[in-house]
Amino acid sequence: MKTAEYTKNVRAKSTDELKDELAALRREQFNLRMQAAIGQQGKSHLINQARKKIARVKTIMNQQAKVKASGQTS
Repeated sequence: MKTAEYTKNVRAKSTDELKDELAALRREQFNLRMQAAIGQQGKSHLINQARKKIARVKTIMNQQAKVKASGQTS
């Protein structure tokens, strides 16, 4: 999936869905790191992709939290 499509899909998710997505991405990152550590990793670029997806999800979560906070104070 392209980055723009992935970001669009992530923005459409609720906070609970984003938390689940983040947990799944962290689990995937952990598994990829363990594969690399024991020498089974054939596609090393997947580790960087997982890290970037985690950053995207966290950024969107923070943006949504700021919007929600600013909406409550008004």
